[in-house]
Amino acid sequence: MPWPARSAGSGIAGDSPCRIHYTSARSSVPRDLTLPEPGSTTARDIFSRAVGRVMRELRPLLRRHAAASPDDVATMDAVLARAPPGALASVLRRPHASALVRTLRATPAGQGADLLIELLATLAFDLHHLGALPSPVALRRTPPRIVSLTARQRITREGAVDAPFHVVERDTVLSLADNNPLSMLEAHPDKQGNAVDLGGHPAQAWVDALRAALSLIATHLPDLREEMALYVQSIVPVGYDAERHLSASYREALGTVYLTLHPHLMTMTEALVHEFSHNKLNALFELDDVLHNAFSPLYRSPVRPDPRPLHGVLLAVHAFVPVARLYEQMRKAGDARATEARFADIVRINREGTEVLQAHARPTPVGQGLMDELVRWDRHFAGGA
Repeated sequence: MPWPARSAGSGIAGDSPCRIHYTSARSSVPRDLTLPEPGSTTARDIFSRAVGRVMRELRPLLRRHAAASPDDVATMDAVLARAPPGALASVLRRPHASALVRTLRATPAGQGADLLIELLATLAFDLHHLGALPSPVALRRTPPRIVSLTARQRITREGAVDAPFHVVERDTVLSLADNNPLSMLEAHPDKQGNAVDLGGHPAQAWVDALRAALSLIATHLPDLREEMALYVQSIVPVGYDAERHLSASYREALGTVYLTLHPHLMTMTEALVHEFSHNKLNALFELDDVLHNAFSPLYRSPVRPDPRPLHGVLLAVHAFVPVARLYEQMRKAGDARATEARFADIVRINREGTEVLQAHARPTPVGQGLMDELVRWDRHFAGGA
């Protein structure tokens, strides 16, 4: 069957292949990946290199899994050999496509048939949507559905099309469809996966809350907000809770964050900054090990009830530093929503996590640059800067 047929009236106004500069070189030592200095391109460069890695490994990865659908892999391999690099980068910068690649990367050959078939169809649909294919691609096997952030559509095998995405700001959408293969795998002991769930609230209530949080970040951390515009593409709702906030992100799904809705603006704002920061660090992990002893042994975490590897401690400290800076800037501006008690609590968390890292971490040269930045901010919040 020909797959896919481009639906009339689909697409994003002004959508065009993004221009991403990528390189095979390992990441240079970052100075400001946690909080950007004015005019910094650190986060953008790391994101571009992470996309570059996916681009380089895509065709060899398809060939490694080709036994699941050899004719379709051969067809798409020929397509990808001719595809404009800019169009392919536009597809692979988005988590609905790159999460399939990164998950397939860790899947043994012979065990990823469903992932492979979804990836092939997604690539064909997105490239065709961007006008990068002269005609539809005929695939013998197709998935039950395609979820495309490129077209902002969900398409079923039977041809039904809907648009379960709500624009938040710029390139960021609230996604009521999610194809992350790992979304139900959960590391937090108080949470059971990340199924799409509006928690009984209308989508517009979510959009309004997210816009308010992003506006607060733009006011007090404008350079960080610009980085978020690049990284945070899909916000997946995972329920409502008035008492606590649970959120998640995945290294494989760069660009997606999972959030619960909470009635307090500062809680939502913290969560957005926190999960965005995880995305930045996950992009760096695509390029460098960062810590030689990232995953064993386990240590006390300043924010989790369960012992954590240093990888988790680093994620926590890296995410709470910009939250602390947000509170600091809001307090300087006289915003009473940034309470002294919460600010002090965040600074304490950062101090405890930084001490664990300093005592036990064995960083790579790239990781040392990140550690140096975290230590500088710890001293700053302690009054040493």
